[in-house]
Amino acid sequence: MVATVPVPRGPSDPGDPVDPVCRWYENELGWAAVPGVPVRLVTGLRFDVLEVPAEAGFPALRHLGPGSPVALHGERMRLLVAAGSAEELPGLLDWLEWGALALDLTAIGADGSIEAPPPPGHGGAVAPDPGDPASPGPGAAAPRVFGARPGGRPDDGLRARPGERPAARPGTGTGPRGATRWLRPPEPGREVETALPTLSALGGGGVGGAPDLVRLVQTMATQCHRVMLRRPRAQPLAVS
Repeated sequence: MVATVPVPRGPSDPGDPVDPVCRWYENELGWAAVPGVPVRLVTGLRFDVLEVPAEAGFPALRHLGPGSPVALHGERMRLLVAAGSAEELPGLLDWLEWGALALDLTAIGADGSIEAPPPPGHGGAVAPDPGDPASPGPGAAAPRVFGARPGGRPDDGLRARPGERPAARPGTGTGPRGATRWLRPPEPGREVETALPTLSALGGGGVGGAPDLVRLVQTMATQCHRVMLRRPRAQPLAVS
């Protein structure tokens, strides 16, 4: 049985003694947030989320605009995309001829939520620990997992663009297991919708120069498959 997401609060009154993290998301960004420990951001309203292994996500960042928020949760990367993208993903993967493969690509959309990273300047942002896979957390709808692809050198997906911190390698995480932080934080006063990857930008003709969701998904699927191929396979037990 899938848990339903609690009804999000409306924007907080400045004098309301609500959690400052929750208040920042509600008042500064206008995002629906659910108070609790941790605070959660409701998906499917202003954005959906695509989640992949961090080493598969870094090569895809070149397809994002400068205002596209990206978060890290443990060894997982969460990319914000246009609302409704989670529903479009299965058909898009089929069209790109990835539908037959089991990829480590997760979509979180309507009736879902993700853990809210600490806002910039609020503290608590730490390097990710790749030893802990992302979990949906309390109150989150079960994410939908799809197929993926890798090759290339083991460090290819761990490289960051200038000004971005690469994902931690196994055994080098410096924060709590599963800690969430912004790699590219959202910007107060900027409408997030215009910066998110969307199908309407197919061919680069999106309104306002929005990134193309097709190119983003194709790159992530390719990199996810490469990651999967690099992982050691379980060897069958010898029978005497």
